[in-house]
Amino acid sequence: MKPVAHTSSVPRRGRSIVTRTAGRQHGPVKRLVSPSDLGEVLKPFVFLDYFDSSVEAGMRFSMHPHSGLATTTVLLEGEVDYEDTTGASGIMPASSVEWMNAGQGVWHDGRTRGNGPVRGYQLWVALPPELELGTPFSQYLSVSEVPQTGPARVILGRYENTESPVPSPAGINYLLVRLSAGEQWQYTPPAGHTVAWLGIQRGALRVADESVSNELVVFDESENVLTFTANGDSEFVLGSAVAHPHDLVLGYYSVHTSAEALRAGEARIAEIGTQLHRRGRIG
Repeated sequence: MKPVAHTSSVPRRGRSIVTRTAGRQHGPVKRLVSPSDLGEVLKPFVFLDYFDSSVEAGMRFSMHPHSGLATTTVLLEGEVDYEDTTGASGIMPASSVEWMNAGQGVWHDGRTRGNGPVRGYQLWVALPPELELGTPFSQYLSVSEVPQTGPARVILGRYENTESPVPSPAGINYLLVRLSAGEQWQYTPPAGHTVAWLGIQRGALRVADESVSNELVVFDESENVLTFTANGDSEFVLGSAVAHPHDLVLGYYSVHTSAEALRAGEARIAEIGTQLHRRGRIG
């Protein structure tokens, strides 16, 4: 049987891998991108964690704050209890997605449910100046609410004629792709998307004439096509974007475009933290 090929449009010339990293393991969490390292290269994508409870059981993310950025959690397996200070709370089932625009400041937490495996990705996107101090907003999508085109689920942005319901900033695509062994798929970035990377923790791929597995790779800055061939059943996340033109001004859990915006975001975080402390939610 011939491999199935999914083609998004007329292919442009390919592109090369310029950076690759296996990340840093901390218990059940593997840090692949941080704002102070590859985040400077990949912005607006400034942070990426892969988490897997099979590495360490009892995984929990205690109540903590953010401002100036948006988090996206893609849950691949298991269930997670969630709560945030926008008033949202509930259970994320397998294959669901959380989008949280932290804006001027928000706190949230999450903890695994049951004894089965829990794994997924959490991504941070740096927000533009007009959104970084906006009203916080969270959205939770079930598997049926995340649209799919070919082998790709469109988590953020628009690909081919398929658009995510998440109100993410313009110029950002984030896809979850699953390919069967021998399957080939092409991704042609939208115009202006010169930033591109992929993260793979299950399976292996052939892309840009190189083998890729258990790592994150960064592609050269261009709008050229990416062609993937699966060397076995494979699952990966792929991001492309228009480059974020602003400096990254960093707090501990915050990413802003100016020192003034960072001060405003951290002040709001502290205010919410005081309220949570009074209610006995944090120490």
